[in-house]
Amino acid sequence: MPRLVTISRFLISIAALVLCSTGAPAQDRRQNAPGEFDFYVLSLSWSPSFCEAASERGNNGRGTQAQCGGRPYSFVVHGLWPQYERGFPEYCQRPSPRLARGIMSSMLDLMPAPGLIYNEWDKHGTCSGLGERAYFEAIRKARAAVKIPEEFLQLAEPKTIAPDALEAAFIKVNPGLSNSAIAITCDSKRLSEVRICLSKDLQFRSCEEIDRRACRRDQVVMPPVRGG
Repeated sequence: MPRLVTISRFLISIAALVLCSTGAPAQDRRQNAPGEFDFYVLSLSWSPSFCEAASERGNNGRGTQAQCGGRPYSFVVHGLWPQYERGFPEYCQRPSPRLARGIMSSMLDLMPAPGLIYNEWDKHGTCSGLGERAYFEAIRKARAAVKIPEEFLQLAEPKTIAPDALEAAFIKVNPGLSNSAIAITCDSKRLSEVRICLSKDLQFRSCEEIDRRACRRDQVVMPPVRGG
């Protein structure tokens, strides 16, 4: 009997070692230290997809109403997210410094929902190492650095497009942008977001991990812009 106990303990130890060696990758050593990250992801959400999906779910909350009312939004800023080469920080200050209402209001042209703006500051802005005003200025500069292909600004009819073709359209109008610096995300059928990787000084740069998580569908649907 003692020998069986010894063998069992030995097997448990081996199993633990295997789990340690094959489990989830360790977090970045800088995890959640404000300002300690490698690059940004500028996430541009295709607003008509967001609104169509929200309608299907019966989600008519205040944030949805703000974005999905009468204004004809196309691509809107979801966020500017600090990233590690592997993984990302989030909620780097708890509680986060309260975002001034005036700063929130100033961003509604790019991020058309107050709740989204507050959440982006709490979750991602606090990891940037920037003050609230500087962080949202960085969002505005990042968005200004990316040109949206003209054919998507007032899309009047549903469009079916291959993710690679959508990437190519962005690359064509943005000198210096390469296919290793852009990724398309999707749900079961629709375009969700275009994600563009930027250095800390907001220059296009490659990002293998973001690219690996891109949409793998052959085609995605872009619902039309409201009123487009």
